[in-house]
Amino acid sequence: MVQSLLVLLDQAPRRVLAVVCAACVAMLAFGLYLQHSLGLNPCPMCIVQRYALIFVAVTAGLTAATDKKTLQLIGTLLMLLGAGFGGFVAARQTWLQWHPPEMATCGRDFYGMIEDFPLNRAIPMIFKGSGDCSAVDWTFLGGSIANWSFVCFTLVGVLAMALIWRMAKRP
Repeated sequence: MVQSLLVLLDQAPRRVLAVVCAACVAMLAFGLYLQHSLGLNPCPMCIVQRYALIFVAVTAGLTAATDKKTLQLIGTLLMLLGAGFGGFVAARQTWLQWHPPEMATCGRDFYGMIEDFPLNRAIPMIFKGSGDCSAVDWTFLGGSIANWSFVCFTLVGVLAMALIWRMAKRP
């Protein structure tokens, strides 16, 4: 299995990147389904994770569209950075869910923070989290949305590192 994955990474990195893009789009669509059909409103950290997922999807899609090795390496590196950032936010939200703040408040919404505060004050407020960021409204196989988001970002990051390693070894 691992050997066949390494062969795929060597022979068809563009297909792998296209699958990553499609998987990210599917996860975004599922998030919108949860929001609009089940009424689960995203917290500020969920919104940041969505932006990271959009960045990974666009980067993977554009990188899959090129045949040039240098552009593929740069695009895959950017995809790795986006997955790392999204994974960090998901890990922070997971930590908040496991250790909720003593005083649960709804906090401000993401757009209200960005509109009312300068960016250098809004970003720390987002990562501080709030009562709604620590709420677990939906689970699948015992994992919350933040847990699964972390798993997905980690898988994309590992796949991106493997792609970079294999592309760097290619002549």
